[in-house]
Amino acid sequence: MPLTYGRCLASPGPVRTLPRHVWRCAPDGLATRRQLRALGLRPGGQGVQAEVFRPRYRRGPLVAYLYRVDLAKPVRPMTPAKYAALAKAMQARRTCPVCRTDAGYCIPASLGMCVPCAYPTGSETS
Repeated sequence: MPLTYGRCLASPGPVRTLPRHVWRCAPDGLATRRQLRALGLRPGGQGVQAEVFRPRYRRGPLVAYLYRVDLAKPVRPMTPAKYAALAKAMQARRTCPVCRTDAGYCIPASLGMCVPCAYPTGSETS
């Protein structure tokens, strides 16, 4: 049986205290975290103000939490220490643990090493 908007808004279990809205029908002045980030804002410690539900087939509804835009604060600027930490973390992701070289790309977690180390060519053998 397909999931409908009415079933998304039905309260399954304990009583909900947050307002629920149908997907794309949230009132003005509320935004998700991604929408706040696109505006250069962050929730700034405020709690979730409402929920938005979108029906999905074979699984429960997709939930998005909404925050008030007028209570949101500006995003904190990056400091030189944060830039340095991010550069160090990205360097570690690009370094192959087998040959210890910079691969120039993030090492795939599925391989655990750079592609030349994972799939060596047969030209090394005589």
